[in-house]
Amino acid sequence: MALVNIPRLDLTHYTAGTAEQRAQFVQDLGKAFNETGFVTIANHGLSDELIDSLYDSVKKFFGQPEEIKRKYEFPELAGQRGYTSKGREKAKDSTTPDLKEFWQRGQTIVGEEYSKADFPDNPEVTELPEFNAATSEIYKKLEEAGRNLLKAIATYLKLPEDYFEKYVINGNSILRAIHYFPIENPDAISPEAVRAGAHEDINLITLLIGASADGLEVLTKDNEWFPIRAKGKDIVVNVGDMLQRLTNNKLKSTTHRVVNPPRELMGTSRFSVPFFLHPKASMSLASLDSCIDAEHPKAYEDYTAGQYLDERLREIGLKM
Repeated sequence: MALVNIPRLDLTHYTAGTAEQRAQFVQDLGKAFNETGFVTIANHGLSDELIDSLYDSVKKFFGQPEEIKRKYEFPELAGQRGYTSKGREKAKDSTTPDLKEFWQRGQTIVGEEYSKADFPDNPEVTELPEFNAATSEIYKKLEEAGRNLLKAIATYLKLPEDYFEKYVINGNSILRAIHYFPIENPDAISPEAVRAGAHEDINLITLLIGASADGLEVLTKDNEWFPIRAKGKDIVVNVGDMLQRLTNNKLKSTTHRVVNPPRELMGTSRFSVPFFLHPKASMSLASLDSCIDAEHPKAYEDYTAGQYLDERLREIGLKM
């Protein structure tokens, strides 16, 4: 297998480093996002205690009886708030649902007028107040880390450092807590059924807190699946389709999946908490002029982030 460039970078080198450290961080991040679309990030601002409390409350939520979880399922919200039950979501172009259930928390708008149709309230789980507190705190922390990473990306693209700020402050970002449930009878499931089918993320960037078990794999340029394992409490960060469109494929939204565990471990759960950093629906995803030239002609139609999100939610089965 060819060498895969997924570097481990220290976020404080950008947020609090010397000029040399900041410049090196920008180049390392840009190079990895140009080649593989993935990095792992240390010193991201989330304490070990906060991550542990998050996973503890996530496990408690999904361990509740089905009838309690279903109280928080609102199909009319297309999975964008609250609980989404097993068998609802699939990868684009797949006909087989993923082997998972999940919870989504969205933005809490501050200092701007907004429509409840665009930003519904986040349901509070009355049975687990610690779940509400942990997901709210993690949302804020990952949003802050994501904004700093977007500043580094803007610098790499030779844009003003704050280019993304007006789009992502009060943007449509989502925190998702996922339970890949035990596969009690492996022989009874479809051969195509996996925990998360091969897909690309919809958003600008995704920040993933290290999962409770292995399984995440990225598709390399050589069309080989490469496992990603974050060190300790590092987070994994990858490019989403919106950023790929904006940069006319300069930054890569790489295909990835979550495979089923070995047969002897299929009876165990896997938990994962990604943060999908989305801009406001009105942001244009038209490719930047600086990313278009004779060798790289414009590859995409002009879309807004809202139009693209709507299209993709329909493709993955969350919106009818």
